[in-house]
Amino acid sequence: MTNALTTRDEVTSEIMSLEDFLNYDDGTDARYELEDGRLLFMPSESDINQRIATFLLVYFLQLGISFYRLRIGIEVAVSGRRSSVRLPDLMVLTEELAQALEGASRSIVMLDMPPPQLVVEVVSPGRENADRDYRYKRSQYEARGIAEYWIVDPIQKQITVLTLVSGLYEEAVFAGDDAIASVLLSELSQESPLTAKQVLQVWTSK
Repeated sequence: MTNALTTRDEVTSEIMSLEDFLNYDDGTDARYELEDGRLLFMPSESDINQRIATFLLVYFLQLGISFYRLRIGIEVAVSGRRSSVRLPDLMVLTEELAQALEGASRSIVMLDMPPPQLVVEVVSPGRENADRDYRYKRSQYEARGIAEYWIVDPIQKQITVLTLVSGLYEEAVFAGDDAIASVLLSELSQESPLTAKQVLQVWTSK
């Protein structure tokens, strides 16, 4: 979820706790992730990421998911060797999580809160970015008990849907005119299936 022209930079080699991260303030509006205790600067979102995340947000709204369960720019604390906090491109909350966040002073899903129903990450160019989305975040979101994790990959032109089954993710990959199979989507009233092509084409010229 980094800008297509830059990679995330480690701000400091100092290992931070979750409390350190939550109290960190450099006096700017800069965004950060915490990866195994390391503070990582997050560049501004690329237009690709924003278009895909916005398309899916509007799509879920149209299918009847309440607006208060949809989030862009919300953090989620995850398990790891050390404290980690991720910043997905899009998140769908459960009703229980939405209630737990009500009135919170910071938009972050803490470890003692229920997990989100779905997180979406849009892959940016670069091996490091792909490794984070396909490997590290996969294991972290799985351990966090997140029911679904979508990896939207404009480079590979595919969408990977990871569904939590008995504590482990089962993987399905969709491309082209494949209809995206998802537990969340199956619970909603779709007039027609959502295809990988529909999601991936929102950032290209028509």
